[in-house]
Amino acid sequence: MKENELIYDTYEKPPIAKWIILALQHVFAMFGATILVPILVNQQAGYEVITVPVALLSSGIGTLLYILCTKGKSPVYLGSSFAFISPIAVAFAKDGLSGFSTGIITVGIIYILVSLLIKLFGKDWIKKVLPPIIVGPMIMIIGLSLAPNAIKQIGLLGDSIEIKTFIVAFISFLVTSLTAIYAKGFFKVIPFLIGIITGYICSIALGLVDFTPVSNSSFFSLPRILIPLKDYTFSLSGMLTMAPLAFVSIAEHIGDHMALSTIINKDLTKDPGLDKTIMGDGLATLFAGLIGGPANTTYGENTSVVGMSKVASVWVIALAAIFSICMAFLGTITTIFSTIPDPVLGGVSLLLYGFISVNGLKVLIENKVDFNNLRNVIIASTMLILGLGGATISFTSGDISFSLTGMSLAALVGIILNLLLKNKKEEK
Repeated sequence: MKENELIYDTYEKPPIAKWIILALQHVFAMFGATILVPILVNQQAGYEVITVPVALLSSGIGTLLYILCTKGKSPVYLGSSFAFISPIAVAFAKDGLSGFSTGIITVGIIYILVSLLIKLFGKDWIKKVLPPIIVGPMIMIIGLSLAPNAIKQIGLLGDSIEIKTFIVAFISFLVTSLTAIYAKGFFKVIPFLIGIITGYICSIALGLVDFTPVSNSSFFSLPRILIPLKDYTFSLSGMLTMAPLAFVSIAEHIGDHMALSTIINKDLTKDPGLDKTIMGDGLATLFAGLIGGPANTTYGENTSVVGMSKVASVWVIALAAIFSICMAFLGTITTIFSTIPDPVLGGVSLLLYGFISVNGLKVLIENKVDFNNLRNVIIASTMLILGLGGATISFTSGDISFSLTGMSLAALVGIILNLLLKNKKEEK
């Protein structure tokens, strides 16, 4: 077999035993990150905004919607997006569940509109609206803005830290780091999951875990799904808080599909085409918003599993999605996630948020963004200061009020500056 030759192509279904094993690999690959998103959102918001079962349900059904939209031609798994952790907390602080749900629904609608524009006018215009000088700083802001949460979870805010807390956070951090660097094969794909499991076991040994919620839970339970117009209504502030970030996550979507195209030797931006892949991602996120789940995104972890296993079968991805849906109804198992202590999450998040930030820097380096060009310096520095400085612009007219804060303001200003400040080379 050649180095880049696939064992099972997109449409091929493996034998039942291999099919199940390969699907479980994808479940484990997405699991750690997907459950982390609702846990971290809730901690930042100080309220249970999103539940783990709804995140798993959104991920599974969203992936199946994506497969339908792309006609089974793209082996992509969708999971909870880290880009929206802070925006969800901000939207919830402004307008409760209405702000959060409206924001996610808006992102899904923007995805769908962009997919229609690509179908009508092609995809070249996206590069003009979202060049690396916008995407790079935006990704950096997403990671760096979350940094205080990791420090708080570990307990490194200047107060004296308990030795047990430090030990758990350090072990979680160290195991995650060592796994990411030295692990082989499939284990290298799931460093965060291994870090969480190891830190959790250490927490149990040190008596930091309260199992009361687990003992009071039912093995089977229905996810807490939000119902439109009953549990939430339209929120203008929620829409404006998250709308600008949709364009940044679209850029991430395109990058992930280009990476997967290289692995499977098939240009997914042409067949099934970006219009269909973004439409699938948009419908998945729209569905998630409607039921109270987090925004979905293409998962690099699962792309890595495809590259490692040489299996690009959409049948495998679909079965993994079905497993995710089933797990959403296992009450006792999902309740265990709520007992994960802060030091475990802090130790893992210390790396996770750093990885997100460095990925933004990587975008700038790989695209050779010239910072000797003052235009690029102005755009990037303005975005970073607005995004990390907590800048807010509020508008009030009668009974209607809304505001743009942090990341959303930075993204919008960055896009405007990029369009207004022309490169000298372009002018010539």
